[in-house]
Amino acid sequence: MIRLLRRSTITIHCKEWANSGRIATYIKVRTYGSKEDIAPAYKPSLVETESAARASSTALNSSARPGPASGKPYNILLPPPNVTGELHLGHALTCAVQDALVRYAHNNGHRAIWTPGMDHAGIATQVVVEKRLQKERNLSRHELGREKYLEEVMRWKIEKEGSIRNALQQMGCTMDWGREYFTMDPQQSIAVKDAFVQLFEKGLIYRDRALVNWSCSLESAISDVEVENMEIDGPTTLTVPGYQQQITFGRMVDIAYKVQGSTEEIIVSTTRPETFLGDVAVAVHPEDGRYSHLRNKATFLWHPVRKEEIPLIFDTSVDRSFGTGAVKITPAHDRFDFELGRKHQLATIEVIDERGIVQEHLGPFSGLPRYEARERLLEYFSKLALLRGIKPHSMILPICSRSKDVVELLLRPQWFVRCRDLADRALKAVEDGDLQIIPKSFEREWFRWLENCHDWCISRQLWWGHRIPAYCIRHRNGVERWVAARSVPEAKEKYFTSKFFSADSEGVSFEQDTDVLDTWFSSALLPFSTSGWPKATSADHYPLELMETGHDILFFWVARMVMLGQELTGKLPFHKILLHGIICDEYGRKMSKSLGNVIKPEHVIHGITLDRLRKEAEESNRQGVLSEEELSRSIAGQRKMFPNGIPECGTDALRFTLCSSNIKNHFIHFNVQEAHTNKLFFNKIWQATRYTLSCLERFLPDQDVPMVSHEARGNMMLMDRWILSRLGCAVKQCREGIEGYNFHLATAALKMFFYSNLCDIYLETTKIYMKPDHAKTAALQCAILKHCISVGLYHMEPFTPFLAKELLTHLPLSAAYASDGSQAILWIDSVLESNVERMLDICQYIRQSKNEYTTPIVRKHNPIVHIFAKCNELHEMLHSQLATVQQLTLCNGVVLHREEGTFNGEQMVIKSAASHDCTIGIVAEGLELSTPAMDGTRKKLAKLEADIEKLLATINSEGYRKSASDVVQRRHQERLNQLQQRKDEMMKIAG
Repeated sequence: MIRLLRRSTITIHCKEWANSGRIATYIKVRTYGSKEDIAPAYKPSLVETESAARASSTALNSSARPGPASGKPYNILLPPPNVTGELHLGHALTCAVQDALVRYAHNNGHRAIWTPGMDHAGIATQVVVEKRLQKERNLSRHELGREKYLEEVMRWKIEKEGSIRNALQQMGCTMDWGREYFTMDPQQSIAVKDAFVQLFEKGLIYRDRALVNWSCSLESAISDVEVENMEIDGPTTLTVPGYQQQITFGRMVDIAYKVQGSTEEIIVSTTRPETFLGDVAVAVHPEDGRYSHLRNKATFLWHPVRKEEIPLIFDTSVDRSFGTGAVKITPAHDRFDFELGRKHQLATIEVIDERGIVQEHLGPFSGLPRYEARERLLEYFSKLALLRGIKPHSMILPICSRSKDVVELLLRPQWFVRCRDLADRALKAVEDGDLQIIPKSFEREWFRWLENCHDWCISRQLWWGHRIPAYCIRHRNGVERWVAARSVPEAKEKYFTSKFFSADSEGVSFEQDTDVLDTWFSSALLPFSTSGWPKATSADHYPLELMETGHDILFFWVARMVMLGQELTGKLPFHKILLHGIICDEYGRKMSKSLGNVIKPEHVIHGITLDRLRKEAEESNRQGVLSEEELSRSIAGQRKMFPNGIPECGTDALRFTLCSSNIKNHFIHFNVQEAHTNKLFFNKIWQATRYTLSCLERFLPDQDVPMVSHEARGNMMLMDRWILSRLGCAVKQCREGIEGYNFHLATAALKMFFYSNLCDIYLETTKIYMKPDHAKTAALQCAILKHCISVGLYHMEPFTPFLAKELLTHLPLSAAYASDGSQAILWIDSVLESNVERMLDICQYIRQSKNEYTTPIVRKHNPIVHIFAKCNELHEMLHSQLATVQQLTLCNGVVLHREEGTFNGEQMVIKSAASHDCTIGIVAEGLELSTPAMDGTRKKLAKLEADIEKLLATINSEGYRKSASDVVQRRHQERLNQLQQRKDEMMKIAG
């Protein structure tokens, strides 16, 4: 069966013979299409839509790109997008980078497998579903009930996963869809339970009552990664969930404690007056002279709300230089206070409950929301004459990134992972070189975080997530014990065979913990849980080749993958970590819906009007995602950022633009205009392909295009050999860029080759010989054009798969040959390139001179250019390339002078020094040198003088003479001599 390629022409030659009783048919396909087979211009929507349709028809039932069975495995894992909505540009960057790596690995003989998946994203998903319920049905999850609520979340998940999968396919991702996972599917659930049980039985998971980050609006503990630190500079009002009025932060309150049995008072300062209700002591430094007279006797202070004494304690950890040197101690709501309370065996009084309400045992303030209690307390202190002042104060306010609530520290029973030993092992892996972090600068952060790593709170008081596989065993006498188990029968078996079993244990109850696990716990298992763990994992699938993700989750995900991978599998889950930066807008601002600067991948791919952007923001408001205030700011931001909307750029342009940034930078600025410019660049390649096809039809209509080999080198012209050398350099730089994860260098090399070298220069020179009387040369140049475009596109393919696939359909070349960089690199000739570069610089100078120095009439009539080359070598090269110079400068003729006298004898519109050893002149009969031309000469002279002064300043500096190498100093001196010669020449010409 022969499958016809779209708009392709094939010629079939069949030869059959018997081979072991079977008939073999060999098909020879014509090696190029027709100019008429290809659209007149590059239209990404047409190219990508058809290709995506073909891919999606088989995507869910197929694996990644098939690789050679004997090839080395190359496995990577997609950081799973949350099922909270749509893909953002951060996801697009990850997809573009990982797909480039997978395609490059495949093209180099690897068995590349890229595993896709999605994350249930416990808190994030629960928040968005709750907002939608409240907005659309005016229901809370508690009113709906746990079972019905989880049905709503599952409906949301099914709705969103389809659009996420489609978006990934639209990005051209070559993922192994047969291995797709969801972090709460049955296999992942088995792995999560097994991991928890194993770690519990090793003593690495334990339950404790400890201080945790708490979101009162979520009524759950949250991880450090979900806490955003907001800088407050003085009094600032903020909207806090659950409060109709805005709350003021950024104030320092001074409150006096009376010393019992004395007229003295001790003043303490706080930004959280409501926690005063839970003070159990005041602490000062033992060497603070202000309190030395109180040190050697039991001193107590009077708590005016609880009507009881609290001790004055002395501890060297107190900062005596801050304020009065006295600090209030509230162990239930501050980490420093908690440790100090434990050290001094102080009581613990909890002030705020899970909902942010003041506890029942605190008098008139009981039952008040925490910030209402704050204001009531200030009034109370004022009436008692204990308020000593309120002043502006700069502070860091912890905000829950999901609920936007102010984070509290609460004492709650939670599950924790002991991290010290796990962290030490992860540290050693980097120290020993077994684990490489790219860029290397993040190693310092890796060491800093892991050396100070505290135990990891893994329990969440949510409904959506992996329910913790731990069971509370309650005896009739009230004694409680916990056991980790994969099921109730396993929990019972473990208990009844344990040392805790006794004869009266028949009345015990087994209740599974209602909390769920932190999303990062299940995600930390993905490198091996997606490969079948806890069953045996194949070496073909685990460990991964590398982990590529954003640097912002280095600790919360990557470090935990390393720690749990080493502990549970005995292996590193990967040996390389590639970290990319955070996508920002073109002004360096983090993308935010409230700023109106969010750009979705689909906006860039398909384009979007300003009106549609506004409607998207309004829909987010209807769903409860954006408040009215945020909606107003968003629409204003959209009008400022995208007054004309966003133009259609296509998937390839988005991918190429993302990879054209240095992904190792901390922040990556994304500019839509750059994506549109790259779309125009692709059209340049498209037109070069059409030109090549038309030439092939004219000069090789019914023939196979010959392979470009070194044997044909002797028949090639200078520019033929030059473009093949430039192709070799581009291939070399591209491969080095990808292998060094410097994708911006790879894309820059490809862009330079296609845009500047091939389209602007070589292709133009071929027009000299694409004529019937130069048929042999034309045929060779046809082959070279086809070769350059094909090889270039094979190396563009990791970045622009749709464009490359489409054009290679018309210009097929052996994939093995085209992707073999070593063949292209053999053509590199640095000496030849240097010589041609001199000629091209002269051509560029001539074009600039035509534009800058002459009138439009002169440029329109394509004047004659005279060139005086001072050295024989340059003269000989230019003499052999007069037709090339004429073609590239768009002149009617080029006259090369060997003698300066004959050059100066010509009547020229302008004379100018193109370089230190070359002077050019433009002849236009009947025209005089224009005023702009004379101004241009003066400007050139001024620039030359500035360049000379700058170089002299460098050469004459003392530091330069001491540190610069002899080679550098010689090169700079040569450059200075050339600039000086050129200046002298221009001054002589100018008279």
